[in-house]
Amino acid sequence: MVTSKLVVNPIFLTSLYINLFLLKNYFTDFRPFGSLSSTMAVGKNKRLTKGGKKGAKKKVVDPFSKKDWYDVKAPAMFNIRNIGKTLVTRTQGTKIASDGLKGRVFEVSLADLENDEVAFRKFKLITEDVQGKNCLTNFHGMDLTRDKMCSMVKKWQTMVEAHVDVKTTDGYLLRLFCVGFTKKRNNQIRKTSYAQHQQVRQIRKKMMEIMTREVQTNDLKEVVSKLIADSIGKDIEKACHSIYPLHDVFVRKVKMLKKPKFELGKLMELHGEGSSSGKATGDETGRSPEISSKPVWPTR
Repeated sequence: MVTSKLVVNPIFLTSLYINLFLLKNYFTDFRPFGSLSSTMAVGKNKRLTKGGKKGAKKKVVDPFSKKDWYDVKAPAMFNIRNIGKTLVTRTQGTKIASDGLKGRVFEVSLADLENDEVAFRKFKLITEDVQGKNCLTNFHGMDLTRDKMCSMVKKWQTMVEAHVDVKTTDGYLLRLFCVGFTKKRNNQIRKTSYAQHQQVRQIRKKMMEIMTREVQTNDLKEVVSKLIADSIGKDIEKACHSIYPLHDVFVRKVKMLKKPKFELGKLMELHGEGSSSGKATGDETGRSPEISSKPVWPTR
């Protein structure tokens, strides 16, 4: 019996083992498309890791902790001086809180300013200076509410409108808009009360004359007092009665077009002596402190 021995080169065996090892690792790590494990996807998908450990480290900061409340003071021509509060970011570095308050416009109903039930007029007040925790405001405009304007416009009558640009004695340039409606004469049977075109022109001319006269001869404080009492509309109604009877005559809008150079002394005079110290309480203003401390949001 013949026996044969297989002689293998050790270098060949070493290379064979290495190739087998590489093939094994290759087939172990190989995965077809779509069969990637979730562990591999989580490491690369940023959306899944958003609410992880990194998100938990962030602290929620209350934005109101960096803000302060300031009292809003109305000028002395109104009965209610302390009209509410406004919010502003506290002074940080070069960003001063008072600069953020200056120029802020507040729209307040006349009912809140005069403690009255007549609430169809809205006054705009602009912050011109900050004294301590008080925002000193000045007149910036007036407007009628939308529901009041809609309630006045009706059928079977003529609407007459006029506007004029007038400058007060202290240098404020205002644009006044007036509106009026014709009404039936005494003992009139006809349903309609339409004015002729010539009469409308005469009424409009009268409106412009009266508005110019009332504003040109007075300063801003006296003009605002007339707007509160609505004396200009009543004067127009009386003057136009001989041309055609009118009703619902109002200065429906006042725009502030131009202001003189700011002077702190005039603003303090407008607010009176007590407003500079900022000690206006609920008893002085005719309103309880709980109601007067409501926030007033600025208009855009």
